[in-house]
Amino acid sequence: MSIKHVGVVGAGQMGGGIAQVCALAGLQVSLCDQNEAALERGLAAIKTSLERMLSKEKISAEELANVLGRIQSSTTTVSLAQVDIAIEAATEVENIKQIIFKDLDRVCKPEAILATNTSSISITRLAAVTQRPGKVIGMHFMNPVPMMKLVEVIRALQTDDTVFTQVTELAKELGKVPVDVNDAPGFVANRILLPMINEAVFALYEGLASAEEIDTVMKLGMGHPMGPLALADLIGLDTCLSIMEVLHDGFSDSKYRPCPLLKQMVDAGYLGRKSGRGFFSY
Repeated sequence: MSIKHVGVVGAGQMGGGIAQVCALAGLQVSLCDQNEAALERGLAAIKTSLERMLSKEKISAEELANVLGRIQSSTTTVSLAQVDIAIEAATEVENIKQIIFKDLDRVCKPEAILATNTSSISITRLAAVTQRPGKVIGMHFMNPVPMMKLVEVIRALQTDDTVFTQVTELAKELGKVPVDVNDAPGFVANRILLPMINEAVFALYEGLASAEEIDTVMKLGMGHPMGPLALADLIGLDTCLSIMEVLHDGFSDSKYRPCPLLKQMVDAGYLGRKSGRGFFSY
């Protein structure tokens, strides 16, 4: 099966970015979000991103119009009935993703691939709630999607080899670099990244240095383009906490214990850039 039509569930930062890169690659895109306001924000963000590319002469005005024309939006998953692959990019909560996968399994054509952009949750468990476990796979894009080249391609225990090959080729078609990763909590990227962020939060919590000073150490001392606390704000502190909880629960190892300050920030609604306040103000 040739992938020509992509469905994306979730019009947030990740879902919108995935829709954009798919449309830029010439694919038809059906973008779905049950929240009309979120859908409008997602489409506006895509347009803004494309206009930025136009101002830098990376695309023409005609290409911009064509890309936007390839993206159709809807508030119901019924619009995904004929997609060749549906990529779920909803919030990082397993039971929400399971509900979405059951719905996609019901509405998508039998030969369609069901992929998830989860950054930590078991692909094997998501596959198990469908009637097509062999066609379920992880496709973990990095944030921001239009800029970052990596895609972790994660096979569930049940994933068919042909599906893995198709998704790997799709990632290449989108201009990304696919990496074959086994299904384990956090995969590779967040198994390494999130404990580092969590440790930076502990350093702040214990008063070792200010948020600015901690990030400066990592940028100037370790060559990181962005400090871990600023990166946490970009990712979203609620997402960081969810991933740390997945690691902690999945491995039953205290080294993955979320920092109490991270929990407190989320409880306060200080989620980072998307809320205007996290470890820094925006």
